[in-house]
Amino acid sequence: MSSNIKIERICDNCGEAFTARTTKTKYCSKKCNSQHYKAKLRQEKIESSNKETVKTIMFPLDQLRAKEFLTVKEVATLLNCSIRTIYYYIDQGNIKAVNLGKRMTRVKRSELDKLFN
Repeated sequence: MSSNIKIERICDNCGEAFTARTTKTKYCSKKCNSQHYKAKLRQEKIESSNKETVKTIMFPLDQLRAKEFLTVKEVATLLNCSIRTIYYYIDQGNIKAVNLGKRMTRVKRSELDKLFN
């Protein structure tokens, strides 16, 4: 089905004027169409990656606030410091912790709240 329509249009990608043969044509060439499509996909990937990053950052904090007993790594995440610093505070007696076994140190949530009061 051929068309005898000739419409002057401006390419959505490069901004050049061209003659379109259909009313739906947006790009002056296949090259411009491909460039716009790739740019759109790239932008969508960036946006999804940013959303995933925000979700990854926020998810553990929401989960940690609900827990009663925390690991040393979780305490370090909440206090925004290193794991070694938390062990130092435990050794100094600033944070009370219970060692349930080898590599199983737990801190009660109320102990962290007392630290800031």
